[in-house]
Amino acid sequence: MTWNKYLTDYNEGLGVVYERFILNDYLLGVADKYNIQTVLEAPLYGMAGVSGINSYCLAKSGRNITLIDDNAERLKGVQQIWAELDTSVNVIYHADYVNLPFDDNTFDLAWEWAGLWYLPDAKSLLQELARVSRKLVFIAMPNNWQVGYLLRKYVIDQQFFQTIDERWVNMSLIKNVLQSEGVTFVDEGVLDVPPWPDTVMPAAEVLKRLGIRSKALNERFTGEGWQWSTMAYYLNEQPSLHEEVMKYAWLDHAPLPWQIKLVWAHHHYVLGTVG
Repeated sequence: MTWNKYLTDYNEGLGVVYERFILNDYLLGVADKYNIQTVLEAPLYGMAGVSGINSYCLAKSGRNITLIDDNAERLKGVQQIWAELDTSVNVIYHADYVNLPFDDNTFDLAWEWAGLWYLPDAKSLLQELARVSRKLVFIAMPNNWQVGYLLRKYVIDQQFFQTIDERWVNMSLIKNVLQSEGVTFVDEGVLDVPPWPDTVMPAAEVLKRLGIRSKALNERFTGEGWQWSTMAYYLNEQPSLHEEVMKYAWLDHAPLPWQIKLVWAHHHYVLGTVG
């Protein structure tokens, strides 16, 4: 339950900060293109690091944001984080994702990031996201073709895969469910394609699990200066962080077919219109 730590420790690591900035750019582009004003993110937990701030860029740009969580402790922590950000958000506790507490066609955008495989009934959530949206549904999941994913699954974190429903990294399955709910796809691709593999753990921990004992390497990833915090950027404590991190985005921005990037991308996504 690493999310507990990050409710108060905002040092997420370079990989998570990069992931957030790439996601922010995509969300803002979609919101501007489709005139998105109301947004539902459910569940709010999926990405590593600080919970509940995936939609902050949309809230800061003036959109109305609603977040759903089924964990009261995490929800309370997320409310405190948004209070620190001094930004309005609707954070709602709901015990399950099978029946969301909203009318049909309530939100312009309903979306989730990397959370489906934690749910006991991800299919029902996808159906509900399509039901409560009046414009768009956006779904992204970890890319199971990526080198770091395979390393994590077969070498360094095998136990994790016993705790999730791995079927939901299959984008074809996700698309089939959404299509059955009347969703028409307008975009598909990959996001989060930095020049490092995605192991969802600090680099020093990866070295440890691989049995690599090097003081120099360990200090390289844990020493002074190895502090990466999206919250510090949002709170204007590190205003240059975005520029510093996005220098690694050359592959994300490369004009290549997304199918080529799939061999290295950390996340695969689909965007669809409803109705």
